[in-house]
Amino acid sequence: MSKLKYFVACTVDRFIARKDGSFDFFLTEGEQVADLLTNFPETIPVHFRDQLGITAENQHFDSVLMGRKTYEVGVKEGITNPYPQMRQYLFSRSLKESPDPAVELVSSDPVAFVRELKQRPGKDIWLCGGGDLASVLFPAIDEMILKVHPFLLGSGIPLFSSAIHLTSLELLESKVYNNGFMLLHYRLKH
Repeated sequence: MSKLKYFVACTVDRFIARKDGSFDFFLTEGEQVADLLTNFPETIPVHFRDQLGITAENQHFDSVLMGRKTYEVGVKEGITNPYPQMRQYLFSRSLKESPDPAVELVSSDPVAFVRELKQRPGKDIWLCGGGDLASVLFPAIDEMILKVHPFLLGSGIPLFSSAIHLTSLELLESKVYNNGFMLLHYRLKH
């Protein structure tokens, strides 16, 4: 059975972007970059994969889930098929059709859809974002891998956009880099 993993960049105060959706403050240099490229190559969007010459096989995920706002970040740059190395699912109640044939539009119940998706053979499922979709899918999230950047944003788009219930976490792995970046891997104990 596949697991749903919320693999996401955030600030120390747990914001994933500014209120306008921008995230240009995240670190793009440092020793963590090589680790992330090596360990999670499938999470690099196609235009950066091409620029960086990344051809590595998927290490963890073979499916990616995106909310409409997260997906539209790439669309604004002309990218409608951001992760061709995976099955791509776009969750939206407002879109009537997918902007790209390689991206499956999901307008049904997200939790039921993910529970069914978990039953198929293969690698794990990456919840790419954003905070609205993460809140809706919270009951189905098995693990969280936080790429914590050493910044306080103060306000913005939170990791979860609406209230979730108190949940214990088991720290599976952690790594702290010299520049203050932290990679924290938790299992949720629902």
